[in-house]
Amino acid sequence: MDVPDEVFKELVAEALALIPMEFRDYLDNVEVVIEEEPLPEVARAVQLRSGHILFGLYIGIPLTERTHDPAAFPDRITLYKGPLLAHCDDLEQLRYQVITTVLHEVAHHFGIGEARLAELGWA
Repeated sequence: MDVPDEVFKELVAEALALIPMEFRDYLDNVEVVIEEEPLPEVARAVQLRSGHILFGLYIGIPLTERTHDPAAFPDRITLYKGPLLAHCDDLEQLRYQVITTVLHEVAHHFGIGEARLAELGWA
C-alpha cells in the first residue's frame, strides 16, 4: 500500500484530535514525529519482547513518574510509516491502525503499561 506523506500526516492529526480536550493539555511536552522505519535493533527488541510489529514508540517519562523539572526534554512519540503501511490493505484499515497506535503511545505517556492496554484492547 502506498500513501502520500500528506495523507499519512492527516491520519495522525485525526488520531490526535480524538484525544479529549481535558487530556490534550498534558501533551504539551510531547513531540509526535513520523519516521519511515524503526532502527533495526529497536524493532528486534520490541518484537522479541512482545511478539508485535513495531508501529510506534513512546520515549519519555510517563506523567505518573515525572517530577516537575521544567528543564526536562520533551517526550517523543514516533510513528513508523513503513510497518503501518505494510500491515494495512486499505485506507480505512490504515486509519484504524494509526488511531490505535497513537492512542496506545499516548496511553504510555499517561503511565498506562502494556498489560493494561492489552486488557483494554489497545495492544
